[in-house]
Amino acid sequence: MDYRAYIAERLSAEGVTKEEFKEAIVVPPDTSLGDYALPCFKFARTLRKPPAKIAEELAARFGADGVIESVAPVNGYLNFRISKKGLAEEVLSRIESEKSKYGSSDMGGGKVICIDYSSVNIAKPFHIGHLSTTVLGGALYRIFNFLGYKAVGINHLGDYGTQFGKLISAYKHWGNREEVQKGGIHAVNDLYVRFNNEATEEMEAEARDYFRLIENGDEEANALFDWFKEITLAYVEKIYRRLRITFDSYAGERFYTDKMQPVVEELEEKGLLAESQGAKIVDLEPYGMPPCLILRSDGASLYATRDLAAAIYRKNTYDFYKCLYVVAYQQNLHFKQVFKVLELMGKEWAKDLVHVAYGMVSLEDGAMATRKGNVVWLEDVISRCVEKAKNILSEKNPSLENKDEVAEKVGVGAVVFGALYNNKIKDIVFSYDKALNFDGETSVYVQYTCARTNSVLGKARESGIAWMGSEIPEPCPQEAELLKALADFPDAVRNSAKNYEPSIVARYCVDTAQKFNKFYIDCKIMQAETAQLRAFRLRLTEATLITLTNALTLLGIGVPEKM
Repeated sequence: MDYRAYIAERLSAEGVTKEEFKEAIVVPPDTSLGDYALPCFKFARTLRKPPAKIAEELAARFGADGVIESVAPVNGYLNFRISKKGLAEEVLSRIESEKSKYGSSDMGGGKVICIDYSSVNIAKPFHIGHLSTTVLGGALYRIFNFLGYKAVGINHLGDYGTQFGKLISAYKHWGNREEVQKGGIHAVNDLYVRFNNEATEEMEAEARDYFRLIENGDEEANALFDWFKEITLAYVEKIYRRLRITFDSYAGERFYTDKMQPVVEELEEKGLLAESQGAKIVDLEPYGMPPCLILRSDGASLYATRDLAAAIYRKNTYDFYKCLYVVAYQQNLHFKQVFKVLELMGKEWAKDLVHVAYGMVSLEDGAMATRKGNVVWLEDVISRCVEKAKNILSEKNPSLENKDEVAEKVGVGAVVFGALYNNKIKDIVFSYDKALNFDGETSVYVQYTCARTNSVLGKARESGIAWMGSEIPEPCPQEAELLKALADFPDAVRNSAKNYEPSIVARYCVDTAQKFNKFYIDCKIMQAETAQLRAFRLRLTEATLITLTNALTLLGIGVPEKM
């Protein structure tokens, strides 16, 4: 049950909508005051009454029922206490009936949300800096689908630019097809790095010529480019599989080559294009921004040109409700410019474009990627984390079956969770030791909690104990806290979508795991005083496993049965 919605539905005051009431309801920091609270201060101006008076009048109209146990006005707040037994009956029956769908909804109504994420560069391996866009976008993709939207995952490939002319030049001078095919993406990248380190002016000019050949459809140049692209996609697909990432479109920058000229012409027709030092720009100074460059002085297109064409194509193709760009915060100005240009072009849907900005990721030694070859590959970070997870699991549980499979889920999960746990805009320093801490705010802690619930339920099944449909006693405080956490899961999912913030689900996982472990330690499950109490606690344990599994799945993290 959505308790905020239930409470709001029963509140009434002229001039305040049900939705406004719902948005204002909070969980008090001190739960001894109540399970939910309505601060009445924000309604004082609308209702022209002191907050304390508003709280008293709302309480008098409300009244307790089988769901709300008590309603109490306190210093301008209206505090609500939920019936713990009613809570248990409602939450457990819903989780048991919905199972893997618990937390989902049809609120999206099939509306399309395009999500542009990962955007791998052709001929370059994944580095640690690609982690956030990939796992943030993947989590949002799953969350929006879970809420009844139609998410369209788009990998806007970096497959256009003079770097490909440099790569062909490097291959022509130093490459060997058999060696490159055998060495894969790293052999391709080595050629690119070598070009940047050793290229002469003559080779730089040659590279520009090769890029023009690609643009003009030269058969040999494009065959080489397509080969480099094939090597890249085969490589990244392996990483995407490990990270549980999927896409519906791989339309990259090159895809929009023939779609940019109509955009330039439309800008001309609408009087938006101006000339500046030979370049074509849209003047955005009246809007507090530098000009948006559309064409360079040599007539070449830029990122903005291609992003304008891409946005128009996506609207025409998918008729999206929202189009999200999961791109680092360094591109804030770029997207503000692109969105403003589309608005000036009269695209009323420009308001539906959202830049989901995120911070940077580095390792504890500060390592990041540069074109000189000093780079931390994401595949190495994942593999090292999996290897460390395997060593830890071997120490903790030497007899663990399927150790490699479990280590993969734990190690990969630690990398993903490390990028998702904090607010997306924060810069992240990834630590292997912190990410794999069994007792910290980590995916490992949550996965271990799930393994613990599986162990308890397994022992109950082995003993022939049935618990489904058992009568519910009055919950104790630890049981009630866990029940409230389970009831909050649908809200956590909705808030993650509303704020484009998967960290809300990640933090929910840790908080709920902590509440389960307190319940597990303080309340006997298999040795409960009565059969009725034991069955209830087993139901609560299974409901926790279902909910945490759903939450971790939305983040792209696997759940081992044993650890």
